[in-house]
Amino acid sequence: MALIKSISGIRGTIGGSYGTNLTPQDIVESTAAFGTWVLNRKKEKRAKIVIGRDARMSGATVSSLVVNTLIALGIDVVDLGLSTTPTVEIAVPAENADAGIILTASHNPKEWNALKLLNEKGEFISAEDGQTVLSLIEKGGIKYADVEQLGTYRSDNSYIQKHIDKILALKLVDRDLVASKNFRVVVDPVNSTGAISIVPLLEQMGCTVFVINGTMNGNFAHNPEPLPEHLNDLAREVINKKAHLGISVDPDVDRLAFVRDDGEMFGEEYTLVAIADYVLQHTEGVKNTVSNLSSTKALRDVTEKRGGQYEAAAVGEVNVVTKMKEINAVIGGEGNGGVIYPELHYGRDALVGVALMLTSLAQFGKPLSFLKKRFPEYEIAKKKLDLPKDVNVDDIINELDDKYKLMKSCKRNRLDGLKLEFNDGNWIHMRKSNTEPIIRIYAESTSTVVANNLIQKINRDIYEILNKEEDN
Repeated sequence: MALIKSISGIRGTIGGSYGTNLTPQDIVESTAAFGTWVLNRKKEKRAKIVIGRDARMSGATVSSLVVNTLIALGIDVVDLGLSTTPTVEIAVPAENADAGIILTASHNPKEWNALKLLNEKGEFISAEDGQTVLSLIEKGGIKYADVEQLGTYRSDNSYIQKHIDKILALKLVDRDLVASKNFRVVVDPVNSTGAISIVPLLEQMGCTVFVINGTMNGNFAHNPEPLPEHLNDLAREVINKKAHLGISVDPDVDRLAFVRDDGEMFGEEYTLVAIADYVLQHTEGVKNTVSNLSSTKALRDVTEKRGGQYEAAAVGEVNVVTKMKEINAVIGGEGNGGVIYPELHYGRDALVGVALMLTSLAQFGKPLSFLKKRFPEYEIAKKKLDLPKDVNVDDIINELDDKYKLMKSCKRNRLDGLKLEFNDGNWIHMRKSNTEPIIRIYAESTSTVVANNLIQKINRDIYEILNKEEDN
């Protein structure tokens, strides 16, 4: 069981002991610290925070604790109830609120929950602001409001439809064209709020929708991360229903994966690539894109083909958004199926990804299996390497950097860990976890075998470094 307090939010497993799991005490003190941070920034007596949650089993309990802590601080609460991460992100500025809290552990299993923290723009707070919140948790000294200054509470379940309306009004979303194609779509919302967001969006775009795992009880029918090994039932149902495509999202609906008409995976790395290619085709002027260092180079390829500039950011949505604003990117995201379309808002959003993909497919006029053939074919291998607890992960990565710095056949990038880009087009990225003694390793090539061989080579390098340290 675990409790992880980081600059990106508070997450952990429900139950257990205070300080080691996500208990009521931990939830209250974390909420109080964030609320205090909001009040300190506002420097006024009143503030407003929007909250929403996914459908996981602990959601109602966690929500009640968060709501009442905020009210006790004197903060007004707008509660969207069952919602999605991108919907809450849109609601914060729409409500002219001072911040937002999304109660979701994203793709983590059902025993997990978390508080994701947003600023007044509906974007994830910066690392600096996150550190300030963590300091408030550690230092305490929270001051609650007098009885006459308690916050107010208002529930509002209208924002998912408002979110859908904003998407359907986008210039590059053609509802009528999509409706004319009579698409048959199977959706797996994994027993969470994709059932009340993705499904109505598809229906309003004229699709015939079949839903599996649609009961919003948070008792996930499978591992909720939308990876190929978890989507066998969805693929089977696409074939059974003779559907044009299948759609899978994670519990808070900010990651998106597609299953092709032939029951094969489209590939979560290619979710952003395909949607970006469509956006770039229909964009005049600046055509810049951003993804993180661990995402497929196919996005760079399609961007440059369309006359745009590609830039890589450090891993993490807030880093991608910062880089997107810096270069005025028209689309960006992450290779985990996260699509960020600034025309709507700066946040990963599976709903807008679905609408743009369906419009692209309708214009293309051929099945999704044919669309995939338009893009460069790369294979990514991923590995998590556990290290002894007393090992300094930064030292390991620095030694790897020293080992490869004299190699003329590769370019080194130290933006986030160490990325080696070889002259033959292959690359490998090593970065440390912020919470565990772990090195995450990603490699890409046109061959799965080559990508795995790259990871095995780095594994050997790391073990040589560890053995050398032991000898010393």
